[in-house]
Amino acid sequence: MRTPCEGPGEEEQEEGAVANTGRPEEVPEAQKGSDSDLDSDLETEGTHGLQERVKDTLYLRSCRAHGVVPASCFLRQGSAPELNLQHRGLGPQGARALASALTSNPYIKRLDLRDNGLCGPGAEALAGALSKSSSICDVDLSENQLGAVGAQAVCSALVVNPAMQKVQLAGNDLEEQAAQYLAELLVAHTGLKSLDLSYNQLNDQAGEMLGPALAENTGLTELNVSWNHLRGPGALAFARGLEANIFLRVLDISYNGCGDAGASALGGALKNNNVLEELNMSNNRISAAGALSLGLGLRVNQTLRILVVSRNPMRSEGCFGVLKSVQANPLSALELLDFSDIQVNREFKDLASSLKVILPGLCIKTVACRVEYEKELLSVSRSAK
Repeated sequence: MRTPCEGPGEEEQEEGAVANTGRPEEVPEAQKGSDSDLDSDLETEGTHGLQERVKDTLYLRSCRAHGVVPASCFLRQGSAPELNLQHRGLGPQGARALASALTSNPYIKRLDLRDNGLCGPGAEALAGALSKSSSICDVDLSENQLGAVGAQAVCSALVVNPAMQKVQLAGNDLEEQAAQYLAELLVAHTGLKSLDLSYNQLNDQAGEMLGPALAENTGLTELNVSWNHLRGPGALAFARGLEANIFLRVLDISYNGCGDAGASALGGALKNNNVLEELNMSNNRISAAGALSLGLGLRVNQTLRILVVSRNPMRSEGCFGVLKSVQANPLSALELLDFSDIQVNREFKDLASSLKVILPGLCIKTVACRVEYEKELLSVSRSAK
């Protein structure tokens, strides 16, 4: 028995070669003929057709060499800008076969390889193609068990590819060992605009590496670190990085358990940060005290448009404190305050009503709002009957 990240053994590779070619060491006569006829066929085709034929031929040869079944959708790709190979079970061998073909494909701009069991070896195989491609600017490698080995390979490749703008690495078992490579990517790559690191195991040590890198980053506008373990010192370091950053506009740090200390640090960051527009802090164990500390930043911040603090144990008292801070800021840019799944009292509702007079464009979401919305939907469905 082998894990999904282990490649086939020697016997399986040999059997695969036999199954795919008919002979273990020779190319079938039919294939020889098709290869020899390729040059004459290409003479009658345009440049576009020639490139596609070469791409397909390289891919098929690579698949035979690695003993894997070709992905039919790649052969049908043509000049489409997106290659979607989600959930194909490519594995490391499939990644090796694909890598050689990607280097000769000038059309693909978005590459989606989510959930393919690539693991570290598969990421290493793809790294060369990602580092050389001048067309691929958006890559999704989520849910591939990359680990630290895969993270190192991918980050090293992306650092030398200025064309890359969006990278998704969610659900890849990334821990503090991988954080150092991610930090190097944040510092070195000025063209990267969006990075998704959600659903990993990035802990306090990782946060202490990523925080300073975020402070130095010059280009990233969207960062998702939700569903990690950034608590205590890691959350504080991350908040300090946000305070110094002058490019980031969207930050999702939900489901991390930052607690009151993290909320206070992020509140301090909002005092000085004048570019962040969206902040998701839902489900972070923030109590009423933490909400009040967060509110100190809202009293002076002039750029934040969306703040989500749902599913925190801040109670009505904390929600009320946040509203009071917004009320005290005549230059607030807030358009959405999300307090979903937090019970609020009459005092909060009265303040929310008066605040909407001052900020008519502000939407305040609460449990009550959702209930009213559901009642409205129910009445509409009944009238339709």
